[in-house]
Amino acid sequence: MSKPAILMPSPMMPLVVERLDERFRLHRLWEDPDPEGWLAAHGGSVRGLAAGGHRRIDAALLDALPSLEIVSSFGVGYDHVDAAEAGRRGVVVTNTPDVLTEEVADLALGLLLATVRRLPQAERYLRAGEWLEKPFPLSPTLRTRTVGILGYGRIGKAIARRLDAFGVEVVYHGRRRQEGAAHRHYDTLVDMARAVDTLICVAPGGAATKGMISREVLRALGPDGILINVGRGTTVDEAALIAALEAGEILSAGLDVFEDEPRVPQALIDRDDVVLLPHVGSASVHTREAMGRLVVDNLVSWFENAGPLTPVPETPWTKA
Repeated sequence: MSKPAILMPSPMMPLVVERLDERFRLHRLWEDPDPEGWLAAHGGSVRGLAAGGHRRIDAALLDALPSLEIVSSFGVGYDHVDAAEAGRRGVVVTNTPDVLTEEVADLALGLLLATVRRLPQAERYLRAGEWLEKPFPLSPTLRTRTVGILGYGRIGKAIARRLDAFGVEVVYHGRRRQEGAAHRHYDTLVDMARAVDTLICVAPGGAATKGMISREVLRALGPDGILINVGRGTTVDEAALIAALEAGEILSAGLDVFEDEPRVPQALIDRDDVVLLPHVGSASVHTREAMGRLVVDNLVSWFENAGPLTPVPETPWTKA
């Protein structure tokens, strides 16, 4: 029997490419000299798609793949996939949750500490020889802070557990109050921002969360407020954030994600009161390989008639 045809629209890590090559007929669309021509001629044969996040999987692409059964997406966030449209067409969408939870939570705590204690600034100070002249200025502290978590899912809870160990008060805001949660829930983001001085965002991307960290939210956070974002860059109104920093309406920010990655506003790059990372929340060899294996495993499981391993909520599939 012929191996199922899998399409990879954009580059993915070698582990994924190699493993898919072993099990399937894999076409690397980004290497094709005429991608649209290939889709027109061969799109009807494609049954699975491996999505790396560099190309949007939208209705136009789905139109070109009438036999598509499954989209296996790399990453816990899948806003680059129109999962609702895929669901309407009966196409399964999977992501890679759980395997990156602890890594991203670790990074969030590292970014929080770096931002609060001004660790990158202190290192630059030493490297520039300024310590020879006088000590580095005193920094703010985590000790007296209350942290609000926006997005109280797997990663949000893992961050909260770490903060509990630090002895820091934690509260959260999410789409709904979670029964049995260990932390206090706020019904609105603005109310939570007023009650805390540190906001950690791990909310997913998409239309529902776009720009939800607005100027109003930042003003509610207050002049001692710190924003940490390890979720999706689109959740923050970047223009409002820059304006709030310039006006002294918040103290600082630590960002691992941005609205238009990898392009970062020069107005943020030029500021010394922010810590900026190039979207490295899950970027360890260990975790990225685990994510890659799960991309492959979802496809293998599907075509072995065992169903998807990690289907997203919009997927039209229920376990028998």
